[in-house]
Amino acid sequence: MPAPQQLKDEALFRTACLVGGDWIEADDGSTISVDDPATGDEIATVPSLGPVEVRRAIEVAAVAQRDWRRVTARERARVLHRWADLLTEHRDDVGLIMGTEHGKPWEEAKGEVDYAASFLEWFAEEAGRANGDVVPTFRSDSRVIVLREPVGVAAGITPWNFPAAMIGRKVGPALAVGCAMVVKPASQTPLTALALAELGRRAGVPDGVFNVVTGKAGPIGEELTSNPSVRKLSFTGSTEVGRTLMAQCAHHIMKVSLELGGNAPFIVFDDADLDAAVEGTLVAKFRNSGQTCIAANRILVHERVVDDYVDRLTKAVSGLEVGATTDPGAKIGPLIDDAAVDKVARHVEDAVGHGAEVVLGGSANERGGRFWDPTVLVGVKADTAMSCEETFGPVAGIDTFRDDEQAVRQANETPYGLASYVYSRDIGRLWRAVEGLEYGMVGANTGFISSPVAPFGGVKESGLGREGSVHGIDEYTELKYVCLGGLDR
Repeated sequence: MPAPQQLKDEALFRTACLVGGDWIEADDGSTISVDDPATGDEIATVPSLGPVEVRRAIEVAAVAQRDWRRVTARERARVLHRWADLLTEHRDDVGLIMGTEHGKPWEEAKGEVDYAASFLEWFAEEAGRANGDVVPTFRSDSRVIVLREPVGVAAGITPWNFPAAMIGRKVGPALAVGCAMVVKPASQTPLTALALAELGRRAGVPDGVFNVVTGKAGPIGEELTSNPSVRKLSFTGSTEVGRTLMAQCAHHIMKVSLELGGNAPFIVFDDADLDAAVEGTLVAKFRNSGQTCIAANRILVHERVVDDYVDRLTKAVSGLEVGATTDPGAKIGPLIDDAAVDKVARHVEDAVGHGAEVVLGGSANERGGRFWDPTVLVGVKADTAMSCEETFGPVAGIDTFRDDEQAVRQANETPYGLASYVYSRDIGRLWRAVEGLEYGMVGANTGFISSPVAPFGGVKESGLGREGSVHGIDEYTELKYVCLGGLDR
Protein backbone atom coordinates (compact mmCIF):
# COMPACT_ATOMS: atom_id res chain seq x y z
CA MET A 1 0.00 0.00 0.00
CA PRO A 2 1.47 3.37 -0.99
CA ALA A 3 0.80 5.04 2.33
CA PRO A 4 1.39 8.78 2.02
CA GLN A 5 4.63 8.53 3.96
CA GLN A 6 6.04 6.28 1.21
CA LEU A 7 5.54 9.03 -1.34
CA LYS A 8 7.91 11.91 -1.91
CA ASP A 9 4.88 14.18 -2.24
CA GLU A 10 2.19 12.99 0.16
CA ALA A 11 -0.40 15.43 -1.24
CA LEU A 12 -0.68 13.33 -4.41
CA PHE A 13 -2.46 10.59 -2.48
CA ARG A 14 -5.97 12.02 -2.86
CA THR A 15 -9.09 10.13 -1.83
CA ALA A 16 -11.76 12.76 -2.49
CA CYS A 17 -13.30 13.92 -5.77
CA LEU A 18 -12.33 17.19 -7.44
CA VAL A 19 -15.29 19.36 -8.38
CA GLY A 20 -14.84 23.03 -9.19
CA GLY A 21 -11.58 23.30 -7.30
CA ASP A 22 -12.93 21.62 -4.15
CA TRP A 23 -12.17 18.13 -2.87
CA ILE A 24 -15.56 16.67 -2.03
CA GLU A 25 -17.11 13.56 -0.50
CA ALA A 26 -20.45 12.00 -1.40
CA ASP A 27 -23.39 13.85 0.13
CA ASP A 28 -24.54 10.67 1.85
CA GLY A 29 -21.03 9.65 2.86
CA SER A 30 -21.01 6.49 0.73
CA THR A 31 -17.70 5.16 -0.58
CA ILE A 32 -16.20 2.46 -2.77
CA SER A 33 -13.14 0.41 -1.84
CA VAL A 34 -9.93 0.34 -3.85
CA ASP A 35 -7.72 -2.69 -3.39
CA ASP A 36 -4.22 -3.84 -4.29
CA PRO A 37 -4.58 -6.65 -6.86
CA ALA A 38 -1.27 -8.12 -5.73
CA THR A 39 -2.54 -8.74 -2.19
CA GLY A 40 -6.28 -8.11 -2.20
CA ASP A 41 -5.82 -5.64 0.66
CA GLU A 42 -7.75 -2.39 0.72
CA ILE A 43 -5.64 0.63 -0.23
CA ALA A 44 -8.20 3.36 0.31
CA THR A 45 -11.81 4.34 -0.12
CA VAL A 46 -13.06 7.04 -2.48
CA PRO A 47 -16.47 8.73 -2.68
CA SER A 48 -19.34 6.97 -4.40
CA LEU A 49 -21.02 9.99 -5.93
CA GLY A 50 -24.59 9.96 -7.10
CA PRO A 51 -26.43 11.87 -9.83
CA VAL A 52 -26.83 14.99 -7.68
CA GLU A 53 -23.09 15.46 -7.13
CA VAL A 54 -22.29 14.59 -10.75
CA ARG A 55 -24.88 17.12 -11.92
CA ARG A 56 -23.15 19.69 -9.75
CA ALA A 57 -19.82 18.85 -11.40
CA ILE A 58 -21.37 19.31 -14.85
CA GLU A 59 -22.85 22.67 -13.85
CA VAL A 60 -19.48 23.83 -12.53
CA ALA A 61 -17.79 22.70 -15.75
CA ALA A 62 -20.35 24.54 -17.88
CA VAL A 63 -19.65 27.79 -16.07
CA ALA A 64 -15.88 27.33 -16.18
CA GLN A 65 -15.95 26.48 -19.89
CA ARG A 66 -17.37 29.88 -20.82
CA ASP A 67 -14.20 31.57 -19.62
CA TRP A 68 -11.77 28.80 -20.62
CA ARG A 69 -12.80 28.95 -24.26
CA ARG A 70 -11.89 32.65 -24.30
CA VAL A 71 -8.37 31.99 -23.01
CA THR A 72 -5.86 32.25 -25.82
CA ALA A 73 -4.57 29.05 -27.37
CA ARG A 74 -1.07 30.01 -26.29
CA GLU A 75 -2.06 30.25 -22.62
CA ARG A 76 -3.98 26.97 -22.76
CA ALA A 77 -0.84 25.43 -24.23
CA ARG A 78 1.26 26.81 -21.37
CA VAL A 79 -1.04 25.18 -18.82
CA LEU A 80 -0.87 21.81 -20.58
CA HIS A 81 2.91 22.02 -20.87
CA ARG A 82 3.18 22.76 -17.14
CA TRP A 83 0.90 19.83 -16.39
CA ALA A 84 3.05 17.53 -18.51
CA ASP A 85 6.22 18.77 -16.80
CA LEU A 86 4.73 18.13 -13.36
CA LEU A 87 3.73 14.61 -14.36
CA THR A 88 7.27 13.91 -15.46
CA GLU A 89 8.67 15.47 -12.30
CA HIS A 90 6.43 13.29 -10.12
CA ARG A 91 6.79 10.15 -12.24
CA ASP A 92 7.83 7.92 -9.35
CA ASP A 93 5.00 8.92 -7.04
CA VAL A 94 2.27 8.66 -9.68
CA GLY A 95 3.80 5.40 -10.87
CA LEU A 96 3.73 3.98 -7.35
CA ILE A 97 0.11 4.97 -6.84
CA MET A 98 -0.82 3.48 -10.19
CA GLY A 99 1.17 0.31 -9.67
CA THR A 100 -0.35 -0.32 -6.28
CA GLU A 101 -3.99 0.03 -7.36
CA HIS A 102 -3.44 -1.63 -10.75
CA GLY A 103 -0.58 -4.10 -10.25
CA LYS A 104 1.38 -2.80 -13.23
CA PRO A 105 5.11 -3.64 -13.14
CA TRP A 106 7.26 -0.74 -11.99
CA GLU A 107 8.92 0.16 -15.29
CA GLU A 108 5.61 -0.05 -17.12
CA ALA A 109 3.93 2.15 -14.51
CA LYS A 110 6.57 4.86 -14.85
CA GLY A 111 6.45 4.49 -18.63
CA GLU A 112 2.73 5.08 -18.61
CA VAL A 113 3.15 8.30 -16.64
CA ASP A 114 5.51 9.52 -19.37
CA TYR A 115 3.01 8.37 -22.00
CA ALA A 116 0.24 10.37 -20.31
CA ALA A 117 2.50 13.42 -20.22
CA SER A 118 3.27 13.01 -23.93
CA PHE A 119 -0.42 13.50 -24.79
CA LEU A 120 -0.54 16.71 -22.78
CA GLU A 121 2.61 17.90 -24.57
CA TRP A 122 1.32 16.93 -28.01
CA PHE A 123 -2.02 18.65 -27.61
CA ALA A 124 -0.41 21.69 -26.02
CA GLU A 125 1.31 22.14 -29.38
CA GLU A 126 -1.91 21.44 -31.29
CA ALA A 127 -3.82 24.12 -29.33
CA GLY A 128 -2.47 26.79 -31.64
CA ARG A 129 -3.25 24.78 -34.77
CA ALA A 130 -6.99 24.22 -34.37
CA ASN A 131 -7.44 26.29 -37.49
CA GLY A 132 -10.51 27.26 -39.44
CA ASP A 133 -10.63 28.14 -43.16
CA VAL A 134 -11.39 30.91 -45.56
CA VAL A 135 -13.06 29.20 -48.52
CA PRO A 136 -13.18 30.58 -52.08
CA THR A 137 -16.44 32.46 -52.25
CA PHE A 138 -19.55 31.52 -54.20
CA ARG A 139 -20.62 35.18 -54.59
CA SER A 140 -18.55 38.31 -55.27
CA ASP A 141 -20.02 40.33 -52.39
CA SER A 142 -19.53 37.56 -49.80
CA ARG A 143 -16.80 35.65 -48.06
CA VAL A 144 -17.03 32.11 -46.70
CA ILE A 145 -15.36 31.58 -43.32
CA VAL A 146 -15.22 28.35 -41.36
CA LEU A 147 -14.54 28.60 -37.63
CA ARG A 148 -13.50 25.70 -35.41
CA GLU A 149 -15.03 26.06 -31.94
CA PRO A 150 -14.96 23.94 -28.76
CA VAL A 151 -17.87 21.54 -28.55
CA GLY A 152 -18.56 22.52 -24.93
CA VAL A 153 -18.51 20.43 -21.77
CA ALA A 154 -17.00 17.01 -22.45
CA ALA A 155 -17.38 13.85 -20.39
CA GLY A 156 -14.66 11.22 -20.25
CA ILE A 157 -15.09 7.68 -18.94
CA THR A 158 -11.73 5.96 -18.65
CA PRO A 159 -10.68 2.31 -18.12
CA TRP A 160 -8.63 0.71 -15.37
CA ASN A 161 -5.90 -0.76 -17.58
CA PHE A 162 -4.26 2.58 -18.47
CA PRO A 163 -5.50 4.91 -15.72
CA ALA A 164 -3.11 7.78 -16.51
CA ALA A 165 -2.64 7.55 -20.27
CA MET A 166 -6.32 7.40 -21.13
CA ILE A 167 -6.97 10.55 -19.13
CA GLY A 168 -4.12 12.34 -20.89
CA ARG A 169 -5.41 11.20 -24.27
CA LYS A 170 -8.87 12.63 -23.60
CA VAL A 171 -8.14 15.67 -21.47
CA GLY A 172 -5.27 16.91 -23.66
CA PRO A 173 -7.34 17.71 -26.77
CA ALA A 174 -10.40 18.78 -24.77
CA LEU A 175 -8.55 21.44 -22.80
CA ALA A 176 -6.38 22.44 -25.75
CA VAL A 177 -9.37 23.65 -27.78
CA GLY A 178 -11.26 25.25 -24.88
CA CYS A 179 -13.55 22.53 -23.52
CA ALA A 180 -14.07 21.82 -19.83
CA MET A 181 -14.21 18.19 -18.77
CA VAL A 182 -15.77 15.85 -16.23
CA VAL A 183 -13.89 12.55 -15.97
CA LYS A 184 -15.17 9.35 -14.40
CA PRO A 185 -12.23 6.95 -13.85
CA ALA A 186 -12.69 3.21 -13.41
CA SER A 187 -13.57 2.18 -9.87
CA GLN A 188 -10.57 -0.15 -9.72
CA THR A 189 -8.06 2.66 -10.36
CA PRO A 190 -9.40 6.06 -9.28
CA LEU A 191 -6.36 7.13 -7.25
CA THR A 192 -4.23 7.73 -10.34
CA ALA A 193 -6.87 10.05 -11.74
CA LEU A 194 -7.04 11.99 -8.50
CA ALA A 195 -3.24 12.35 -8.43
CA LEU A 196 -3.38 13.73 -11.98
CA ALA A 197 -6.10 16.14 -10.88
CA GLU A 198 -3.89 17.46 -8.08
CA LEU A 199 -1.04 18.06 -10.53
CA GLY A 200 -3.47 19.75 -12.93
CA ARG A 201 -4.43 22.23 -10.22
CA ARG A 202 -0.77 23.01 -9.61
CA ALA A 203 -0.25 23.49 -13.33
CA GLY A 204 -2.87 26.23 -13.40
CA VAL A 205 -5.90 24.43 -14.77
CA PRO A 206 -8.73 26.77 -13.66
CA ASP A 207 -11.25 25.54 -11.12
CA GLY A 208 -14.04 23.64 -12.83
CA VAL A 209 -12.21 23.06 -16.11
CA PHE A 210 -11.10 19.57 -15.04
CA ASN A 211 -13.28 17.62 -12.63
CA VAL A 212 -12.98 14.03 -11.40
CA VAL A 213 -15.98 12.10 -10.10
CA THR A 214 -15.82 8.56 -8.69
CA GLY A 215 -18.48 6.01 -7.91
CA LYS A 216 -20.68 3.39 -9.51
CA ALA A 217 -20.56 3.36 -13.29
CA GLY A 218 -24.30 3.09 -13.94
CA PRO A 219 -25.66 6.17 -12.12
CA ILE A 220 -22.71 8.36 -13.12
CA GLY A 221 -22.86 7.26 -16.75
CA GLU A 222 -26.58 7.92 -16.94
CA GLU A 223 -26.15 11.47 -15.65
CA LEU A 224 -23.24 12.21 -17.99
CA THR A 225 -25.15 10.96 -21.03
CA SER A 226 -28.55 12.46 -20.17
CA ASN A 227 -27.49 15.93 -19.02
CA PRO A 228 -28.04 18.42 -21.89
CA SER A 229 -25.08 20.53 -20.72
CA VAL A 230 -22.72 17.72 -21.76
CA ARG A 231 -22.08 17.94 -25.50
CA LYS A 232 -19.42 15.26 -25.94
CA LEU A 233 -18.71 11.81 -24.50
CA SER A 234 -15.42 9.98 -24.89
CA PHE A 235 -15.43 6.42 -23.61
CA THR A 236 -12.79 3.71 -23.53
CA GLY A 237 -13.98 0.28 -22.46
CA SER A 238 -15.96 -2.74 -23.55
CA THR A 239 -18.14 -2.87 -26.62
CA GLU A 240 -21.13 -3.89 -24.51
CA VAL A 241 -20.91 -0.80 -22.30
CA GLY A 242 -20.06 1.41 -25.27
CA ARG A 243 -23.21 0.28 -27.06
CA THR A 244 -25.29 1.22 -24.00
CA LEU A 245 -23.66 4.63 -23.64
CA MET A 246 -24.08 5.37 -27.34
CA ALA A 247 -27.80 4.64 -27.08
CA GLN A 248 -28.10 6.91 -24.05
CA CYS A 249 -26.27 9.72 -25.87
CA ALA A 250 -28.69 9.50 -28.79
CA HIS A 251 -31.43 11.28 -26.86
CA HIS A 252 -29.54 14.60 -26.98
CA ILE A 253 -27.68 13.78 -30.24
CA MET A 254 -24.46 14.04 -28.26
CA LYS A 255 -21.11 13.86 -30.02
CA VAL A 256 -19.52 10.50 -29.19
CA SER A 257 -16.12 8.85 -29.56
CA LEU A 258 -15.75 5.24 -28.50
CA GLU A 259 -12.61 3.14 -28.17
CA LEU A 260 -14.00 -0.32 -27.52
CA GLY A 261 -13.03 -3.98 -27.43
CA GLY A 262 -10.67 -5.71 -29.79
CA ASN A 263 -9.69 -9.18 -30.97
CA ALA A 264 -6.31 -8.45 -32.50
CA PRO A 265 -4.76 -10.94 -34.93
CA PHE A 266 -0.97 -11.33 -35.02
CA ILE A 267 0.05 -12.80 -38.39
CA VAL A 268 3.51 -14.32 -38.89
CA PHE A 269 4.27 -15.21 -42.53
CA ASP A 270 6.84 -17.85 -43.37
CA ASP A 271 9.37 -15.27 -44.58
CA ALA A 272 9.15 -13.21 -41.37
CA ASP A 273 12.13 -12.38 -39.18
CA LEU A 274 11.14 -14.75 -36.38
CA ASP A 275 13.28 -13.08 -33.73
CA ALA A 276 11.60 -9.76 -34.54
CA ALA A 277 8.19 -11.47 -34.52
CA VAL A 278 8.85 -12.95 -31.08
CA GLU A 279 10.01 -9.58 -29.78
CA GLY A 280 6.83 -8.02 -31.16
CA THR A 281 4.73 -10.74 -29.56
CA LEU A 282 6.20 -9.99 -26.14
CA VAL A 283 5.13 -6.36 -26.53
CA ALA A 284 1.76 -6.91 -28.21
CA LYS A 285 0.71 -9.86 -26.04
CA PHE A 286 2.42 -9.64 -22.67
CA ARG A 287 2.68 -5.89 -22.01
CA ASN A 288 0.49 -4.95 -19.05
CA SER A 289 0.08 -8.69 -18.39
CA GLY A 290 -1.97 -8.95 -21.57
CA GLN A 291 -4.56 -6.51 -20.22
CA THR A 292 -4.72 -4.15 -23.20
CA CYS A 293 -7.42 -3.60 -25.81
CA ILE A 294 -4.80 -3.90 -28.56
CA ALA A 295 -3.26 -7.09 -27.18
CA ALA A 296 -2.51 -9.81 -29.74
CA ASN A 297 -5.44 -12.11 -29.07
CA ARG A 298 -5.10 -14.56 -31.98
CA ILE A 299 -1.58 -15.46 -33.07
CA LEU A 300 -1.68 -16.92 -36.58
CA VAL A 301 1.60 -18.47 -37.78
CA HIS A 302 2.39 -20.05 -41.14
CA GLU A 303 2.52 -23.82 -40.74
CA ARG A 304 6.03 -24.00 -42.22
CA VAL A 305 7.55 -21.90 -39.42
CA VAL A 306 5.22 -22.50 -36.49
CA ASP A 307 7.52 -24.96 -34.67
CA ASP A 308 10.49 -22.60 -34.88
CA TYR A 309 8.38 -19.62 -33.80
CA VAL A 310 6.89 -21.50 -30.84
CA ASP A 311 10.33 -22.66 -29.65
CA ARG A 312 11.67 -19.11 -29.73
CA LEU A 313 8.56 -17.61 -28.15
CA THR A 314 8.47 -20.18 -25.36
CA LYS A 315 12.09 -19.50 -24.49
CA ALA A 316 11.43 -15.75 -24.39
CA VAL A 317 8.21 -16.01 -22.38
CA SER A 318 9.77 -18.36 -19.85
CA GLY A 319 12.06 -15.49 -18.84
CA LEU A 320 9.21 -13.17 -17.89
CA GLU A 321 9.19 -12.85 -14.10
CA VAL A 322 5.90 -12.68 -12.22
CA GLY A 323 5.65 -10.20 -9.37
CA ALA A 324 4.10 -7.15 -7.76
CA THR A 325 4.82 -3.57 -8.80
CA THR A 326 7.84 -3.06 -6.57
CA ASP A 327 9.33 -6.55 -7.02
CA PRO A 328 12.69 -6.14 -8.81
CA GLY A 329 12.61 -7.52 -12.33
CA ALA A 330 8.87 -8.18 -12.43
CA LYS A 331 7.46 -8.16 -15.96
CA ILE A 332 4.06 -9.78 -15.36
CA GLY A 333 1.90 -8.31 -12.63
CA PRO A 334 -1.34 -9.57 -11.12
CA LEU A 335 -4.62 -9.50 -13.01
CA ILE A 336 -6.91 -6.67 -11.99
CA ASP A 337 -9.55 -8.69 -10.08
CA ASP A 338 -10.89 -12.16 -9.39
CA ALA A 339 -13.25 -12.02 -12.38
CA ALA A 340 -10.25 -11.47 -14.65
CA VAL A 341 -8.54 -14.56 -13.23
CA ASP A 342 -11.70 -16.60 -13.74
CA LYS A 343 -11.94 -15.47 -17.37
CA VAL A 344 -8.33 -16.40 -18.15
CA ALA A 345 -8.80 -19.81 -16.51
CA ARG A 346 -12.00 -20.38 -18.50
CA HIS A 347 -10.30 -19.48 -21.78
CA VAL A 348 -7.37 -21.81 -21.15
CA GLU A 349 -9.63 -24.67 -20.06
CA ASP A 350 -11.86 -24.18 -23.11
CA ALA A 351 -8.91 -24.11 -25.52
CA VAL A 352 -7.42 -27.28 -24.04
CA GLY A 353 -10.83 -28.92 -24.13
CA HIS A 354 -10.93 -28.24 -27.87
CA GLY A 355 -7.54 -29.83 -28.47
CA ALA A 356 -4.99 -27.10 -27.72
CA GLU A 357 -1.69 -28.07 -26.12
CA VAL A 358 -0.14 -26.19 -23.20
CA VAL A 359 3.51 -25.56 -24.04
CA LEU A 360 4.22 -23.22 -21.12
CA GLY A 361 2.31 -22.15 -18.01
CA GLY A 362 -1.41 -22.72 -18.23
CA SER A 363 -2.32 -22.16 -14.59
CA ALA A 364 -2.30 -19.72 -11.71
CA ASN A 365 1.12 -18.72 -10.42
CA GLU A 366 2.47 -20.32 -7.26
CA ARG A 367 2.11 -16.96 -5.50
CA GLY A 368 -1.65 -17.49 -5.65
CA GLY A 369 -4.15 -14.65 -5.61
CA ARG A 370 -4.51 -12.92 -8.96
CA PHE A 371 -1.16 -13.89 -10.42
CA TRP A 372 -1.18 -16.04 -13.57
CA ASP A 373 1.81 -17.74 -15.15
CA PRO A 374 2.78 -16.49 -18.63
CA THR A 375 1.24 -19.09 -20.92
CA VAL A 376 1.80 -20.39 -24.45
CA LEU A 377 -0.78 -22.64 -26.14
CA VAL A 378 -0.61 -24.20 -29.61
CA GLY A 379 -3.43 -25.56 -31.70
CA VAL A 380 -5.97 -23.00 -30.51
CA LYS A 381 -8.94 -23.35 -32.83
CA ALA A 382 -10.89 -20.45 -34.29
CA ASP A 383 -14.13 -21.37 -32.55
CA THR A 384 -12.75 -21.36 -28.99
CA ALA A 385 -13.55 -18.67 -26.45
CA MET A 386 -9.93 -17.46 -26.60
CA SER A 387 -10.25 -16.80 -30.33
CA CYS A 388 -13.62 -15.08 -30.09
CA GLU A 389 -13.27 -12.95 -26.93
CA GLU A 390 -10.55 -10.77 -25.46
CA THR A 391 -8.64 -12.94 -23.00
CA PHE A 392 -7.10 -9.95 -21.20
CA GLY A 393 -4.36 -12.01 -19.63
CA PRO A 394 -0.79 -13.23 -20.25
CA VAL A 395 -1.84 -16.09 -22.53
CA ALA A 396 -0.58 -16.52 -26.11
CA GLY A 397 -2.89 -18.76 -28.14
CA ILE A 398 -1.38 -19.92 -31.45
CA ASP A 399 -3.07 -21.29 -34.58
CA THR A 400 -1.68 -21.96 -38.05
CA PHE A 401 -2.49 -21.06 -41.67
CA ARG A 402 -1.36 -22.29 -45.09
CA ASP A 403 -1.49 -19.25 -47.39
CA ASP A 404 -1.78 -15.47 -47.35
CA GLU A 405 -5.45 -15.31 -48.27
CA GLN A 406 -6.40 -17.71 -45.49
CA ALA A 407 -4.44 -15.69 -42.94
CA VAL A 408 -6.14 -12.39 -43.79
CA ARG A 409 -9.55 -14.01 -44.09
CA GLN A 410 -9.16 -15.68 -40.70
CA ALA A 411 -7.92 -12.43 -39.17
CA ASN A 412 -11.03 -10.62 -40.39
CA GLU A 413 -13.52 -13.19 -39.11
CA THR A 414 -14.55 -11.13 -36.10
CA PRO A 415 -16.97 -8.26 -35.48
CA TYR A 416 -14.09 -6.28 -33.99
CA GLY A 417 -11.56 -4.12 -35.79
CA LEU A 418 -9.25 -2.27 -33.42
CA ALA A 419 -5.61 -3.38 -33.83
CA SER A 420 -3.82 -6.00 -35.91
CA TYR A 421 -0.22 -7.05 -36.53
CA VAL A 422 1.57 -8.67 -39.44
CA TYR A 423 5.18 -9.79 -39.98
CA SER A 424 6.87 -10.36 -43.36
CA ARG A 425 10.09 -9.32 -45.12
CA ASP A 426 8.34 -9.10 -48.49
CA ILE A 427 7.08 -5.54 -48.89
CA GLY A 428 4.49 -6.51 -51.48
CA ARG A 429 3.12 -9.29 -49.29
CA LEU A 430 3.18 -7.00 -46.27
CA TRP A 431 1.34 -4.24 -48.09
CA ARG A 432 -1.34 -6.58 -49.45
CA ALA A 433 -1.98 -7.81 -45.92
CA VAL A 434 -2.11 -4.27 -44.52
CA GLU A 435 -4.71 -3.27 -47.11
CA GLY A 436 -6.71 -6.46 -46.59
CA LEU A 437 -6.96 -6.25 -42.80
CA GLU A 438 -10.23 -4.68 -41.61
CA TYR A 439 -8.76 -2.82 -38.65
CA GLY A 440 -8.26 0.78 -37.63
CA MET A 441 -4.59 0.14 -36.83
CA VAL A 442 -1.96 -2.22 -38.23
CA GLY A 443 1.47 -2.89 -36.79
CA ALA A 444 3.58 -3.97 -39.76
CA ASN A 445 6.74 -5.66 -38.46
CA THR A 446 6.23 -4.07 -35.04
CA GLY A 447 4.27 -4.93 -31.93
CA PHE A 448 4.37 -1.41 -30.54
CA ILE A 449 1.91 0.99 -32.17
CA SER A 450 0.86 3.42 -29.42
CA SER A 451 1.95 7.04 -29.88
CA PRO A 452 0.41 10.48 -29.33
CA VAL A 453 1.24 11.38 -32.95
CA ALA A 454 -0.89 8.55 -34.39
CA PRO A 455 -4.70 8.31 -34.74
CA PHE A 456 -5.74 5.60 -32.27
CA GLY A 457 -9.09 3.92 -32.86
CA GLY A 458 -10.98 1.10 -34.51
CA VAL A 459 -13.66 0.15 -37.01
CA LYS A 460 -16.70 -2.13 -36.91
CA GLU A 461 -17.66 -2.90 -33.29
CA SER A 462 -14.38 -1.57 -31.95
CA GLY A 463 -15.53 2.00 -31.92
CA LEU A 464 -15.97 5.43 -33.47
CA GLY A 465 -13.58 8.33 -33.85
CA ARG A 466 -9.86 8.68 -33.23
CA GLU A 467 -7.73 9.76 -30.28
CA GLY A 468 -4.27 11.26 -30.50
CA SER A 469 -2.65 12.86 -33.58
CA VAL A 470 -3.91 15.94 -35.39
CA HIS A 471 -7.25 14.14 -35.78
CA GLY A 472 -7.76 13.97 -32.02
CA ILE A 473 -8.62 17.67 -31.97
CA ASP A 474 -11.58 17.06 -34.30
CA GLU A 475 -13.40 15.04 -31.66
CA TYR A 476 -13.71 18.10 -29.37
CA THR A 477 -14.58 20.80 -31.90
CA GLU A 478 -17.49 21.82 -34.08
CA LEU A 479 -17.32 23.66 -37.38
CA LYS A 480 -19.22 26.93 -37.72
CA TYR A 481 -19.79 28.32 -41.20
CA VAL A 482 -20.01 32.10 -41.49
CA CYS A 483 -21.20 33.74 -44.69
CA LEU A 484 -20.04 37.37 -44.59
CA GLY A 485 -22.10 39.33 -47.11
CA GLY A 486 -22.61 42.88 -48.31
CA LEU A 487 -18.92 43.55 -48.94
CA ASP A 488 -19.49 45.50 -52.21
CA ARG A 489 -21.67 48.15 -50.59
